[in-house]
Amino acid sequence: MIHPTAIIDPKAELDPSVTVEPNAFIGSGVKIGANTIVGANAVISGNTEIGTNNKIFSGAAIGLEPQDLKYKGADSLVRIGDRNVIREFVTINRATAEGEETLIGNDNLLMAYVHVAHNCIIKDRVIIANSVSLAGHVEIDSKAVIGGMLGVHQFVHIGTMAMLGGMSRIERDVPPFMTVEGNPSRVRALNAVAFKRNNFSSQEIRELKEAYRILYRSGLVLTEALDKLTSFTTNDKVKILHDFLLASSTNPSRRGPIPGSRK
Repeated sequence: MIHPTAIIDPKAELDPSVTVEPNAFIGSGVKIGANTIVGANAVISGNTEIGTNNKIFSGAAIGLEPQDLKYKGADSLVRIGDRNVIREFVTINRATAEGEETLIGNDNLLMAYVHVAHNCIIKDRVIIANSVSLAGHVEIDSKAVIGGMLGVHQFVHIGTMAMLGGMSRIERDVPPFMTVEGNPSRVRALNAVAFKRNNFSSQEIRELKEAYRILYRSGLVLTEALDKLTSFTTNDKVKILHDFLLASSTNPSRRGPIPGSRK
């Protein structure tokens, strides 16, 4: 299952079921799990751990040094889980500092030309469309959908089941369950598609709609709106939204949440 033109360092650890296509390069610090396919001309280098049943397409570059002037040769990592699809010419850089990692979870789809910079965290079942660039330290929660040809500023956090419109400028945190688009980007609506795909109950949807009204249509400042959201004590989804916005607006390491549209 390894093409004779592939170059694999003897110190690399590959499960016997791994497929490596022509002219791929795999470096000494790489570990690859069962049934993963490495496409033609792909480069996997550095301290990179890849799980099982991944499909890495031609020209992808994974585990190379970060594009960060602070990087001084530290022994950092890329860690990728299981069942991910990494399409043509995706770049995934390892982290900057000693012992840190760039992390990709399970069941994600990264379309062609996506760039994942140092110290990013992509959780599970995330879809990132073509030509998206994630700056360093971006975190994307599970089931988010990222439209094509957009940029995400460093240290931005994108919440679960958020949907980002293509060609948007994402420079602040994106709340869970919201649809965001534009330049400058704004929260435009709830992500109703996610509600259908994830079998939200009618009560969950009704209370999320009320939470949206309080946050973006009531005229309240964010602290007042968050106080009102605490009344939704039995709705786990509203609690996720509340806790995300509270952390985004009070944690000095966060960039603050994207505001709502004035429409």
